[in-house]
Amino acid sequence: MNDAILSMMQRYNCQNSEDYENALKEIVQEVTLMGLSRSDFFTKAAFYGGTALRIFYGLPRYSEDLDFSLEAPDSAFNLAAYLSYVEKELKAYNFSMSVQKKEKEKKTAVQSAFVKGNTVQNILVVTSNDASVYGINPRALLKIKFEVDTNPPEGARFQYLNALNPANYKVRLYDMPSLFAGKLHAVLCRDYKHRVKGRDFFDFTWYLKRGCLVNLYHLQKRMEQSGKWNPREELTMQRLKDLLRQRFQVVDFASARSDVAPFLSQAEQEGIKLWSAEFFNDITDRYMI
Repeated sequence: MNDAILSMMQRYNCQNSEDYENALKEIVQEVTLMGLSRSDFFTKAAFYGGTALRIFYGLPRYSEDLDFSLEAPDSAFNLAAYLSYVEKELKAYNFSMSVQKKEKEKKTAVQSAFVKGNTVQNILVVTSNDASVYGINPRALLKIKFEVDTNPPEGARFQYLNALNPANYKVRLYDMPSLFAGKLHAVLCRDYKHRVKGRDFFDFTWYLKRGCLVNLYHLQKRMEQSGKWNPREELTMQRLKDLLRQRFQVVDFASARSDVAPFLSQAEQEGIKLWSAEFFNDITDRYMI
C-alpha cells in the first residue's frame, strides 16, 4: 500500500462500504488531475464544476465527474493525447484501471473519457481492511467521467492552485466568480424536465454563503451560447435576480432534495429540508452581491 494514498484515505474516516466507494472515487479523481498536470494539459484547459469546488475549496458534497474547459476554442484539440499521462499516474499508485476516450457517433464540442476499474479490487489498494468491501458487488465497476469543452464561451478568468496529495502538482482553474457564473448558468438553463439536479441548488447556496461575486459577462456569454440570452442586451445583476426568481417558481424542490441527499452528510441533509421557492427567493435577495 502506498503511504501517500493511505494518508489520503485516513482523512475520510470511512465507516461502511459506501464511504469507501466515495473515498476511492475522490482519490482517483485527484490522481487523475495529477496525471493531467504532468502534461501540458493545463496550459490549454482549466478545471471547473462541482469536483473542482470539492477538491480545492472543500464543497461539502461528493461530486462524480471532472469538468474542464479550454481557454479558447480549438477544434483540433484531442483529449486522447493526454490519457496515457493519467494511466501512468494511476499505475504508479497501484490502481488497476483503464482510461479510454469515448467515441461519439455525432461530433460535438465536448470530448469525454472514462476512468474505469473494478470497485472491490481498487478499494483494497487503499485499505487493508477486507471488511470495507462487504456488501459491494464483486463485479461492480468504478467509473469516473471527465469532459473537456473545446468551444468555451468567452469571458472566463483563471487562476493556478497547488495541491499536495498524493504528491505536489498544480492545476489551472476558473476563478471563483467564473465558477459561480458556470453554476448560475446550470441553475437557469439546465433542462430539469426529467431530473432536477439538486446539486445545482446546493452549490448555489454554498456560493452565497461565501459571499462570492459573479462574472456576469461570462454568464451572459454562456447564456448566449445556449440560446437563452439576446446578445444585443446586457445582463445586469437585477435582471439575473429576476431570472432566478422565475426559475425558482417552477422547480420541483422535493425532487431536488432527493437528487442531492445521497451526496451529503446527515447534517447537510437537515438543511435542505427548508428548500422552497420562498427560501431561494429570500436568500437571493439578501445574500447575492
